[in-house]
Amino acid sequence: MLRMTFHATMVALVLFFLAPLPGQADEVRLNSIGVRGGPTGGSPIGDLETQYFKEYDLMANWSLPWGWYSESGWGIGSRWMGSVGAITASGDTAFISTVLPGVVLGKKDGWLSLEVGGGGAILSQQHFAHQNVGGLLQLVADMAIRAKVYGGLGVGYWFHHMSDASIYGEDAHGTDFHMIEASYRF
Repeated sequence: MLRMTFHATMVALVLFFLAPLPGQADEVRLNSIGVRGGPTGGSPIGDLETQYFKEYDLMANWSLPWGWYSESGWGIGSRWMGSVGAITASGDTAFISTVLPGVVLGKKDGWLSLEVGGGGAILSQQHFAHQNVGGLLQLVADMAIRAKVYGGLGVGYWFHHMSDASIYGEDAHGTDFHMIEASYRF
């Protein structure tokens, strides 16, 4: 059931980005840059982790040209998020890079937003002391609540699920991160 829901979400996101939408087309522009980090923890998605992980990364968000916003500034938009960073567990450190298209619900000026996305990740290491995460390529789903707090400075909370979706076998386990973000919005 979870795999079907994840795959259905990925198909919906792909269709969203391929279909022309009526609305206010903008240009692709860098929206924000930031740092984020946090540990793994329990969640309703996937199997229970057998390893305690931490992830730290640098991220950038680009606003994509598809979206619709009302005169009050509330609406729906699209974004492309990328990150590079590190995952640590039991003294091991691995490189991670992610790319995720997504949907943004909220104020066009970024004052408050809910973001949902799905994409992929590349890991430099797949086997840690107590957990096999699968292979080099991973599927990623994320959800974020982000807000501006002062000028261009912002904060956010990210739920970041990473899994091989059983591509590399049934003995691999996904990870669920709870990450805090500090960012600058342009």
